[in-house]
Amino acid sequence: MSKIPVIAVDGPSGTGKGTVCCYFAIALKWHLLDSGALYRALAFAANQQGLALDAEVKLAELAESLQLKFEIDNDLGGLAVILDDIDVSAQIRTEECGSAASMLAALSEVRKSLLHRQRKFRQMPGLIADGRDMGTVIFPEAELKIFLTASAGERALRRYKQLKEKGISVNLRGLSSDIAERDKRDKERLVSPLKPAEDAIVIDTTEDDINTVISQISGLVESRFKVVT
Repeated sequence: MSKIPVIAVDGPSGTGKGTVCCYFAIALKWHLLDSGALYRALAFAANQQGLALDAEVKLAELAESLQLKFEIDNDLGGLAVILDDIDVSAQIRTEECGSAASMLAALSEVRKSLLHRQRKFRQMPGLIADGRDMGTVIFPEAELKIFLTASAGERALRRYKQLKEKGISVNLRGLSSDIAERDKRDKERLVSPLKPAEDAIVIDTTEDDINTVISQISGLVESRFKVVT
């Protein structure tokens, strides 16, 4: 297992993690783990089954039984999340689902249930791992660890534009408040708090477009793994 390379990309939402990870998974033809989508899918399934977000034991059992897979669309460069053979990509990307996922991520039994499941995504020829504790907890031995960050204001504005482009009515002030609350919960939770690994390379994307960020990471990938992206 240790011979299978891993690139861990951590950071809060709105920093470009998803786009970056899909790009490199396609470019390298590696597997992709989107741990945020995993927690969002769990939150969605829990809501479908009427489970309370503090029913830790039942939620942990549900986490172990989820029939979930990711599919990358090479043409669109996006990720499809398939739950019980149904594409739930759109349903799990709502702000409500994201907030619920953040609450579930603070539950130790839920995290334990998903730990082994996440590590099973590590398969040849390699893995791009997108999350908040990929480099600190799930894959601490990853050969390359990236931590993407950006100002809360910029991240809220990016999300605001994304939702508006999809025709979804959203309030920027409310969105900023939700992101600040989620950041606080992720950073202060007792289990696997959001923070850069000690050997992570921190990249602030506040002032950079996604192509600039990808170019910067490409240099790191090429020098570390001797591949061309």
